Order: sequence, then C-alpha cells, then structure tokens
Amino acid sequence: MAQIFQPFDPDRLVQIVSAHADLEGPLLPVLHAVQASFGFVPGEAVPIIAGALNLTRAEVHGVVSFYHDFRSEPAGAHVLRLCRAEACQAAGGDALAGHVERSLGVAIGGTTADGAVTLEAVYCLGLCASGPAAMLDGQPLARLDPDRLDAVIDGLAR
Repeated sequence: MAQIFQPFDPDRLVQIVSAHADLEGPLLPVLHAVQASFGFVPGEAVPIIAGALNLTRAEVHGVVSFYHDFRSEPAGAHVLRLCRAEACQAAGGDALAGHVERSLGVAIGGTTADGAVTLEAVYCLGLCASGPAAMLDGQPLARLDPDRLDAVIDGLAR
C-alpha cells in the first residue's frame, strides 16, 4: 500500500520539533518524525531544525546524509528496498538487483520516472536464510526470483 505524506509545512515542522525538543539527544527522533510526516527531510527544514535544537546546519545535514534511512528528496509512491548483504548476494541477489533495475528502468537509489517506485539498497533485513530478500513499503519479501519480484511490482497500484 502506498504511503501518503503531508506536503511540507513549516508550521507542522515547528510542531514536530517542539514535541521532541525536551528529549535528550532529540535530533534523530525529530528527523524520524519529520520524515514520517513529509516522506523526506526537506532542505528548507534543516535550518529550522538546527536553530530549534541549537545545532549547526552542517550537523543536521551531516546526520541526514549519513544515515541511509533519511531521504532529502521525496520517495516514490512505493519504496522497494533490496537486500544487498552477503547472504542475499550468495543466494542470487546481484542478479535480482540487475533484473529489477532493468525492469524498472532505474538504478538503485533512484525513483521511476512516473514516481511509482523508489528502489533502494539495504544491508541486511534479517532474512538471511530466506534470501534474496526485499522489503516493499515495510513488508518483507523472501525467497525472491525475477518472476516473483516482477509479479509483486506488476501488482502495485501505480
């Protein structure tokens, strides 16, 4: 099921930051809440977050860009995360990744031209005995092969 996010709203951002500002080490909870609300961490949010938490913009940007779970651009309607860890690679993950990149017409890290699917790499989903594995909109998929993954992608509401 596609996730629906709110458009960026500076007033909503201030509410999010205020709700977490009293936590010890509030930056990560704030960034998670921002992404949960807007679907990504907009660049214009960085100075607002930095100012509210008494951090530099570089510190906030550094955290956003360091962690793979944070996006600085909106994702597609669906997010497909392919496991790229060793166990999944050994079970055919490299071939599966190449197949899905060709099928979607986008490299890992990109979003299809129609905005339907963002393809991301993840380094272990904990499904090592059931690889190759992926996660689609938060739902795990195991024992994938090109045909099964094509069927999943073809079943998406675009």
